[in-house]
Amino acid sequence: MVTVSDTAKNKIVELRKADGFDEDYQIRVGVLGGGCSGLTYNLEFNSDSKPNDMVFEDKGVKIIVDKKSLLYLAGTTLDFSDGLNGKGFQFINPNATRTCGCGESFAV
Repeated sequence: MVTVSDTAKNKIVELRKADGFDEDYQIRVGVLGGGCSGLTYNLEFNSDSKPNDMVFEDKGVKIIVDKKSLLYLAGTTLDFSDGLNGKGFQFINPNATRTCGCGESFAV
């Protein structure tokens, strides 16, 4: 399962509204090859579920994850930070054995 923090939930709702998406648009979280640590996170609004997708709901936010990405993301919490060290979504991933300095890529 993938969960969201309260701050991430609030930012998702804010961005969805600002981008003109309705409630049918959910968050799609995925993993792609690349980055300095080998794997990168992908995060986007999406309204289509595919046959191999898993759909989770946390704090009223629906999260779509394809089965392959779920192997890397199980137990991950999506957070949002707007502090001095950077602004943006952060993945708190218990499966990551190392991450790059910017937090955009990881390895398992």
